[in-house]
Amino acid sequence: MSLSKVILTELRRLVGSESVLTEPEDLIPYSFDGTAALQQMPGCVVFTTTTEQVAAVLKLANQEKVAVVTRGSGTGLSGGSLPSQDCIVLCTVRMEKILELDRANLTLLTEPGVTTLNIADAASAAGLFYPPDPGSMKISTIGGNVAENSGGLRGLKYGVTRNYVMGLEVVLPDGEVMWLGNKCVKDVAGYSLKDLFIGSEGTLGVITKILLRLIPKPAAKKTMVATFSRMDQAAEAVSAIIAAQVIPCTLEFLDRMTIHCVEDYAKIGLPLDCEALLLMETDGHPAVVAEEAAQMEKCCRACGCLEVRVAKDEAEANQLASARRSAFSALARVAPTTILEDATVPRSELARMIRFVEALAKKYQLRIGTFGHMGDGNLHPTFLTDERNQDEMHRVEEAFKEIFDEAIRLGGTITGEHGVGLAKKSFLPKFAGDAQMRVMRELRKALDPNGVLNPGKMFD
Repeated sequence: MSLSKVILTELRRLVGSESVLTEPEDLIPYSFDGTAALQQMPGCVVFTTTTEQVAAVLKLANQEKVAVVTRGSGTGLSGGSLPSQDCIVLCTVRMEKILELDRANLTLLTEPGVTTLNIADAASAAGLFYPPDPGSMKISTIGGNVAENSGGLRGLKYGVTRNYVMGLEVVLPDGEVMWLGNKCVKDVAGYSLKDLFIGSEGTLGVITKILLRLIPKPAAKKTMVATFSRMDQAAEAVSAIIAAQVIPCTLEFLDRMTIHCVEDYAKIGLPLDCEALLLMETDGHPAVVAEEAAQMEKCCRACGCLEVRVAKDEAEANQLASARRSAFSALARVAPTTILEDATVPRSELARMIRFVEALAKKYQLRIGTFGHMGDGNLHPTFLTDERNQDEMHRVEEAFKEIFDEAIRLGGTITGEHGVGLAKKSFLPKFAGDAQMRVMRELRKALDPNGVLNPGKMFD
């Protein structure tokens, strides 16, 4: 059933007619996110600019029992911001102000629609550093990053979004506004409700302000690329680097297919005569950087690498980093449908998991490019397929099941940074177990008894 004229009229009164989209041609861009092969038309799209507007929209939706799906830039890869049928898409991209940068307390207060890159640039302009750097950071919004607890290339050393959230303003499903956290480095008063909303994928409340922790900018960094004739060697090199008690800022990898696709796409000058490539970066005090870079090179050579290339300047370092950041875009040019996954395993199981994915590609006769955050065990098997080919899509689904089953068996998880959303909710019970699923359902019901926020996501 489509949204009633009464509800649409009230929404226009609350936010202004120009901030409510209802025409089919206007709704189409909001009917999908970055997840392949998923689409659903919403009832309308509402753009909010203040916390008060968000609260008013949620209060109305809760009273009328109309579903609300919160959306930023729509870059998610698990269907988390995919509309439910005839829902209200609550889009926060116009809430795009950085409200405060407090150098004395190393914090930044922002609205949710600010892009991750703008957050990083604002911190950098003040001589500070915001480390989380998801691959979509140029267009992903900080509100979406918090809702998904996004990771990034620097996650190995610096952690993920959760590690930098000190406070949140959250609007609950009934429109009540709640502030969680503060600028204090230490605070153990009561339950850590702030952490409940980080990674909740828009199922518990709508985030309207975020207080972020910043850190001092590293004084120096060095970027290196090592190539290997076998993926196993690259995985072994990663284990050797960590065993040597070196924690690089970045420790990423690309397989042969991804290397060739990236080079064809970006013309960066990547070596093409290898099976695997490691992108490594160390940062910190200049003396420590030099020592860690030498240690990483030693580990790679001991594991049989073909070559180690050191970026000669900042420009080359950025170019090499862009090779990894453009991996998804490069692979997406190869086939009509690109499905990017993120199974994660303990680092000690990396080589085994990579071999497993390679074997699956042969077993199911599929093209799979694999890249990811090798330093923290987060693999991105990327299926190059065509959603119009039903037989091939069935084989893709069967391969997915085996990948997630194997990740769980090896002590890993079904998602390291993309979230559960719609795409992975069928795998969550096996990973989480009965008790955890029960507690999550009870929490969700307690906060959203009418089930208006992002229904059908994470679990039914």
